[in-house]
Amino acid sequence: MDINILQLIDGAKQARGLTVVIDVFRAFTTACFIMNNGAEAIYPVGRVEEAFELKKRLKNPVLVGERNEVIVPGFDYGNSPANIEHVDFTGKNVIHTTSAGTQGIVNAVNADEIITAAFVNVHAVVRYIKAVNPDTVSIVCMGKAALAPAEEDTWCAEYIRALLLGEDYDLEDKLKRLRNLEGKRFFRPDNQEQCPERDFYLATEVGRFDFILRAEPCKRKSLRDFRLVRQSR
Repeated sequence: MDINILQLIDGAKQARGLTVVIDVFRAFTTACFIMNNGAEAIYPVGRVEEAFELKKRLKNPVLVGERNEVIVPGFDYGNSPANIEHVDFTGKNVIHTTSAGTQGIVNAVNADEIITAAFVNVHAVVRYIKAVNPDTVSIVCMGKAALAPAEEDTWCAEYIRALLLGEDYDLEDKLKRLRNLEGKRFFRPDNQEQCPERDFYLATEVGRFDFILRAEPCKRKSLRDFRLVRQSR
């Protein structure tokens, strides 16, 4: 198994084989909570305009997303796991757009298969990769706003690789350090509306969920669209 760790949108475009798109803070943490709370599917899109257009075509749509970490005007929820932790999404089709994570999905144009990952479902991701046993695994770290690498995504990628290769990896030490690195914004008193402190703790709860989110192609002609569905293995 050839395992490659790639970064940002350019990395997504380079990804081949089974592609794992990572966004710990917070897209694919939030997505796991949404699916755990009963959503039918999640539709990741790249542009806000596309999200509003898609809302017109889906049954029971819910808009979730952010730009610059702030909820998009007109959306139902921001990209915060704490804010949707106890929301019932049963039967809902969630349309999700973020500055980083969803951009990785729409740009992974050469991938054979796309799944998402965060610390909350990292062990399920590893089990799935081992079961599929692909020749090539591309792990794409979407970083901060898809503009710069971020520790949490890179460390999640390194942890996945280590587990696949049977290598030791001190993730506990990394998570302790993370609070004072990319995680520090969740502890700023003036930032609690868009980045509540609870988001940090939810996003670093390793292995909370035992399922993966897999991108299934949609059957709409105008766009290369996917929907994320829950899959246990």
